[in-house]
Amino acid sequence: MHCTCVRHTDLPHTTQLFADVLYHPDRTAGLYRHPIRDMEAYRSAAAEIRFSEAERAALVAALQVRNSPSKSLERLAQPGTVAVVSGQQVGLFSGPAYTVYKALHAAKLAQWLSANGIPAVPVFWLATEDHDFAEVNHVWVFDSGHHPHKLEMRRTASSQPVGDVTLVAPPVRELRTALQGLPFGEEVADAVEDAYRAGSTMGKSFGELVRHLLERHDILQVDPLLPAFRQLAAPALRRAVEAAPELNALVLERNRELAAAGYHAQVHVEEQTSFVFLLENDRRLTLRRHGGEYILNGRRFTAPELMGRAASLSPNALLRPVVQDSMIPTVAYIGGPAEVAYLAQSEPIYRTLLGRMPVAVPRSGFTILDERSAKRMERYGLGLPDFFRGAEALHEQIAARLVPPALAGRMRDTVTAVDGAVEQLRRELLAFDPTLAKALDRSGKKVRHQLSRIEGKAGREALRRDERAAHDAASLYGLICPERHLQERLYSFLPLAAKHGLDLIDRVYDAVELDCPDHRLMVV
Repeated sequence: MHCTCVRHTDLPHTTQLFADVLYHPDRTAGLYRHPIRDMEAYRSAAAEIRFSEAERAALVAALQVRNSPSKSLERLAQPGTVAVVSGQQVGLFSGPAYTVYKALHAAKLAQWLSANGIPAVPVFWLATEDHDFAEVNHVWVFDSGHHPHKLEMRRTASSQPVGDVTLVAPPVRELRTALQGLPFGEEVADAVEDAYRAGSTMGKSFGELVRHLLERHDILQVDPLLPAFRQLAAPALRRAVEAAPELNALVLERNRELAAAGYHAQVHVEEQTSFVFLLENDRRLTLRRHGGEYILNGRRFTAPELMGRAASLSPNALLRPVVQDSMIPTVAYIGGPAEVAYLAQSEPIYRTLLGRMPVAVPRSGFTILDERSAKRMERYGLGLPDFFRGAEALHEQIAARLVPPALAGRMRDTVTAVDGAVEQLRRELLAFDPTLAKALDRSGKKVRHQLSRIEGKAGREALRRDERAAHDAASLYGLICPERHLQERLYSFLPLAAKHGLDLIDRVYDAVELDCPDHRLMVV
C-alpha cells in the first residue's frame, strides 16, 4: 500500500473557504474559535468543556440504549474524557464512502489525543432527524468492470425524519448482483443483508452496518431521535428559541462577514429564518419565525410555547452542531467542506449558547485504486486531476499516447513549421498592410485549429485500433471519476470492500495522516 497527496485546490468544486481553512488558516482565523489545528488548540478546546458528573452519567445512559458495553463507553464515563465527533446522514447501505473516512479520522484523532494526555473517544452522530428522503434513498456501487450502478429504495415523499423510515424492499438483491464479480462481493452483500432487513428503519440499519464495518475501532453512535437524546437536547433547544432574535442577527452579521471576505454562506438565512423544526405526528415540520411568534401552516406558536415543547424540537443545519455539543464533551469535529462551512456560520451561536466550540477538523479524503489501475495510470501518464475534465477528454489524452511516436513528432514539427511561417509572413505583412496582418491572424488560428483536429482524429483512430486502451480508459474513469464525481462522493465504501476485502477499513485507518490536509490517492 502507498499513498500520494493531491491538493484540494487541484480537485473540482473546492470552495475558497475550504481551501483557506486547509492551506491558509490565518485567513479564516476570525471565523473559528480554534483556527489552528494543533495540540495547543485541542488542549484549549478540552479545557473549555465543563461537563458535570450528572451530565456525563445521563449521556452514557443514553448511549447505552444503542451501544453495547465497550472500552469507549467505559472511558467516556470517566471524568475528563472528551469526544472526537463526526457524523453523516443515514444513507442507504452506509451512504457515500467518505462516511467511513470521517469515522476513521475521528477514531485516529481520538487515539492520538489519548496518547498525548487528552483522554478521548470517537463518537459518530447518525443524522436521523433529517427529512429529505431523496438525499438518502439511493447508493452507487461499481461492478467488476468499474461500471457505476445506482441502487434505490422508493417511497412517497413525506416530512418524516429519515431515521424513522421503515425499510420496504431494500435493494439487497440488486446489490448482490452488482458485486458478484468482485472477490469479496458475497461477504459484503451478506453483511448488508444482515443489517437491512425489511421492517427495520433507515437509522437502525445504517447504524448496524456502519458498526459492523468499523467494529474494531470502537466508535460510539448517537441517534438523536431516541427519547433519551431528545431530553438531553432540550435545554439547548430551549435556549435557542429564547435567544432566537439575537442568534438571527448574529448569523446575518456573520454571513455579511463571509461575503466581505470573498467566501460563501453555506446556509441561506433571512430575518424570518427559524433555527428549529417541530417534530409532530412522525413528521419534521418547518417553522417560520415572525416577530415573537412561529408559524406553521396557519398555526401560531409563541416562543414560550415552543420552549415548553423543547423535547419535540429539531435543530436546523446551523443549530444542529451546537445542540450536539451541548450534550457531548466534544473537543473536535471531523467534517467535510459543507460542514466546515456550517461551523463558520455557527460560531456566533456556539459563542452565545455554549461559550465554547470544538476544533473544526477537515476530514481525510481518499481515492482508492488497485495496483493494476495504478499501473494503467502510469502507462498513460495520468494524474488524478486528468480525470476531472470528463470522459471524452480522458479518452483523447490516452489516445494521444497511442499515436506512433514518429507520426506524433511529424505533427508537432508541422505545427511548429506552420507557426514559424505564419509569424514570418505576419511581420512582412505588417510592413506592407496591417489590415492584411489581422486577416492572417484569423487564418492562422483556423489553420492551427484544423491541425489540432487532425491530431485529435489521429489519437482517436489509435484508440479505436487499440481495444485494450479503450477498455482501460472506461475502467479507470468508472473507478476514479464516476458520473463526473470524486470516487468518495459517489460510490459507497461497499464496492471497495468487495474488491479489496473488509480489512481495507484497517488499511485506510493506517493511511489517515492527521497533519496532512491533502486528498490522498491510495494504491492497495
